[in-house]
Amino acid sequence: MAASVSSSSHLNKTVRQSYMSLPQGGKCLVTYVWIDGTGEGLRNKTRTLDREPKGIDDIPEWNFDGSSTSQAKDRDSDMYLIPVCMFRDPFTLDPNKLVLCEVLTYDRLPAEKNHRASCNKVMEKVKTHNLWFGMEQEYTLLGLDGRPFSWPSNGYPEPQGPYYCAVGANNAYGRDIVECHYKACLYAGVKIFGTNAEVMPSQWEFQVGTCEGIEIGDHLWVARFLLHRVCEDFGVVASLDPKPMAGNWNGAGCHTNVSTNQMREDNGLDFINRAIVKLSEKHGEHIRVYDPHDGKDNVRRLTGQHETANINSFTHGVASRRSSIRIPRETSVQKKGYFEDRRPAANCDPYSVIAAIVETCLLDPEDKEQSK
Repeated sequence: MAASVSSSSHLNKTVRQSYMSLPQGGKCLVTYVWIDGTGEGLRNKTRTLDREPKGIDDIPEWNFDGSSTSQAKDRDSDMYLIPVCMFRDPFTLDPNKLVLCEVLTYDRLPAEKNHRASCNKVMEKVKTHNLWFGMEQEYTLLGLDGRPFSWPSNGYPEPQGPYYCAVGANNAYGRDIVECHYKACLYAGVKIFGTNAEVMPSQWEFQVGTCEGIEIGDHLWVARFLLHRVCEDFGVVASLDPKPMAGNWNGAGCHTNVSTNQMREDNGLDFINRAIVKLSEKHGEHIRVYDPHDGKDNVRRLTGQHETANINSFTHGVASRRSSIRIPRETSVQKKGYFEDRRPAANCDPYSVIAAIVETCLLDPEDKEQSK
């Protein structure tokens, strides 16, 4: 396996720690994190502040070269980083911070892939609904050779069956990475809910939530950043490809759980069923925003097999993982709770996903137009 992990992962971590434990002279390192022009990639850079920021307002705006991130032309390449959410830094430790940023253009308009700005407008319109979200992020660990981590170099592991929520060296590949990521999220203040091994070997899932409104997008993006950084230390790659391996292997999604205060109250199932009817009428529109490539990634995943619905049809059912929308068994029994949209791909933009769900389920046409 040595050839499939990065050389940097073999650097002496004891030597690194001797430097990391040096005092900082009262200064604070702040790492700015943002979404690049692909709508999928994350970028980051770090600066020194004279003191530890107490809140997001204490972190100054910054800028970067947008021509190097597919976000600007090199003749006018300055882009603004606007801090929106602050976390503790699990890599350089307290008092250092991670800060998620929105990206603005030179004329201070949201960058093309800045879906947070429009999502925030939508969420402001529905604040009285007290929307709760949870998102289940599936991902696949890969070696640098592009093969799933710990898979045979010239073949395949045993067929799917023993790997979901598995234990044992023959079934669970990469647990060290998963547990380190979990602890990093907890330290940072990310609202991570849980984790488990998934159906395909080397595939895992973590859940973020429960979060209210736009917070789910902020916390999921930072959880993704932490995942990539942890994998960097181990020399492997975390892939959010919705179908990383062709054939009889599960794909990777980002199932999205949704509820309003009405859905959580007695007889809330009536409101859930009304939302499902509205979602059925906008299926095509949702498919186009549930991955960054207008549905082209989800075509490979939503086949009607491997616990998915077919991309060309809308279905719903109680406890059904072959439906577009799953109503959990407990929700059906108690007549209240939440629903799960199983269509979003692993590489979706969570801001786009929740904005689409809210616009379809809760906003009338005039409100939608004003949110653009």
